[in-house]
Amino acid sequence: MAFTGDVLFAGSVGRTDLPGGDPAAMAATLRDVVGALPPGTHVLPGHGPATRVDAELATNPYLAN
Repeated sequence: MAFTGDVLFAGSVGRTDLPGGDPAAMAATLRDVVGALPPGTHVLPGHGPATRVDAELATNPYLAN
């Protein structure tokens, strides 16, 4: 189980367009941290529905390689 806060949501990711946002840091976190989780990991985001890493890798446009 992973608590992703406002980094990863079901079908989306956190915002980087607000002051202090960093698209490059978000991309690196998604690649290096979220991408390293086992595919069956249940994800509990900061808000919204729970999901799984494998579902996000298959459907989330922000995690496409």
